[in-house]
Amino acid sequence: MSTPPQTPRPALPDEPGAPGTAPAVVPTPRTAAGAAATAAPEPAAPTGASAPAAMSRREILESLSGILLGMFVSILATSVVSSSLPRIISDLSGTQSSFTWVVVATLLTTTISTPIWGKLADLVDRKLLVQVALVVSVVASALAGLSPNVEMLISMRALQGVGAGGLMALGTVLIADILSPRERGKYMGLMGAVMGVAMIGGPLLGGALTDSVGWRWNFFVGLPFAVAAIVVLQRTLHLPRRPRRVVRIDYAGAALISAGVAGLLLWVTFAGQDFDWLSWQTGAMVGGSVAALVAAVLVEKRAAEPIIPLHLFRNRTLVLAVVASVAVGVALFGTSVFLSQYMQVARGRTPTESGLLTIPMIVGQLLTSTIGGRLVTRTGRYKTLMTVGAVVLGAGLALMGTIHYDTSFVAVSAWMFLLGAGVGLLMQNLVLAAQNTLDVREVGSGTSTVAFFRTLGGTVGVSALGAVLANHVTTRISDGLAELGIDTSALAGGTSAVPDVGTLPGPVRTVVESSYGDSVADLFLYCVPLAVVALVAVLLLKEVPLGRRSGLEQLAAQQAGAEDAAGTASTEPGQTLAARTTAVDAGGPAGGTGRAARAADAAG
Repeated sequence: MSTPPQTPRPALPDEPGAPGTAPAVVPTPRTAAGAAATAAPEPAAPTGASAPAAMSRREILESLSGILLGMFVSILATSVVSSSLPRIISDLSGTQSSFTWVVVATLLTTTISTPIWGKLADLVDRKLLVQVALVVSVVASALAGLSPNVEMLISMRALQGVGAGGLMALGTVLIADILSPRERGKYMGLMGAVMGVAMIGGPLLGGALTDSVGWRWNFFVGLPFAVAAIVVLQRTLHLPRRPRRVVRIDYAGAALISAGVAGLLLWVTFAGQDFDWLSWQTGAMVGGSVAALVAAVLVEKRAAEPIIPLHLFRNRTLVLAVVASVAVGVALFGTSVFLSQYMQVARGRTPTESGLLTIPMIVGQLLTSTIGGRLVTRTGRYKTLMTVGAVVLGAGLALMGTIHYDTSFVAVSAWMFLLGAGVGLLMQNLVLAAQNTLDVREVGSGTSTVAFFRTLGGTVGVSALGAVLANHVTTRISDGLAELGIDTSALAGGTSAVPDVGTLPGPVRTVVESSYGDSVADLFLYCVPLAVVALVAVLLLKEVPLGRRSGLEQLAAQQAGAEDAAGTASTEPGQTLAARTTAVDAGGPAGGTGRAARAADAAG
């Protein structure tokens, strides 16, 4: 097989050597750290039947339409109820703990299911998986709309989280399939616009439905979008058939990871409310969870197809992306979730007004993710943008920590804009940086690992900060009513219930609004150190030049290289079977360049 001559340039980290070129020399450990910076001939594109035809802009947009519609449904199903939750919990006679659980249940199952969906994406048909995730998400949402009590609502929201985990993990993986890391920024504007519409339109639509026909319609509104997404995906997303392989699902690892994570999250949720932080319940829950996670690590080390491949954590970029993602997850989910309570309880606004008033944060995220994405495509650099994002995130959190129940909405809007801008510069670029250093065959597992820890951070953040909020609100309301000489029974359900401030007498209403306003502000201040952690992780991150091949092109090159290596081995009479197997498993010449770059990243 011959290939046309190529103009030499530095090898990109995700572009393995192509069949027909001289096999790349894998650096020894002594020289691996400098491999990524060493100039090498550009790998030739695969030729023959295995080479996927380059996708035109129209084909890319058609494929993206179904993926983005699925992501739109996932975001809409979550955001549409965010502005209505205080009304929903009040109508169902729930408590502050119920409010937290409605959110935590979705985040919990999203967290647990994300790495499982990601691993399945490396094993089976990704198109079928994303359609299954859509069905699960929307059916659960519709059942949540029929909930007669808080318990069923929480259960259905938990099921909805399973589908949402699949949609978010698989959407990112599918985008990596059809777009190279360098090209992804070009389409970030479109992705940002879709996500922005869902995040802005969801609370507005949910608030309007709640104020008109009732909050239950929030859970039904996603049905037509989901049906459209399934149809569009079926018609427009065309992926090559993946090679047949024996699928071994690591059920033991999945069960142990789920048990360990769930136990820790339940402990964070109940500790300080149902039992003391230092108690036998804490010992039992934390001890059991740690034991389950230790067992999961042992199982994952021996599993043929681990849910979270442990060798990924030798990749420095991925580890730092995980650390920063945990911090961003806590800061984003752990604070924005409680903004609706600030707007409706501390400021006395309706669900519709609450949705409108949180627009600045979404606009900040939309603008910075769009502009930042274009800059990444133009320059190929992302570290500077993420550094700025971490600084802006910290500033936004600190400023949001100064709000009260009577703070000017102009100031609150400006601080929310900064908060959203910081998240917009960080969140997608962290995934991009990690994907750029992963073997194409592990993009699903690696991407979902970053998403897993980000969602885990958000879930822990919501649980912990929800417990803190409940404690602070209860204490402040009790103290405020005591100063007025009013018994706590003046509030229906006592001080732990989420009140409808519109029904409260003047002095009591002021106490409640002040208590919620100051308590929500405390949550933002508690998250400032996490922004500092994100900043440190980004500064330590090593910037690797972005590759110019899509996932499908990389996979085709590896498969062609493996076939050539196997064919060459079969014609060499002196080669042993073990040597042939090693050549095929390594991807032949196709594996060399990518392995060298990943070794350099891990060493550097």
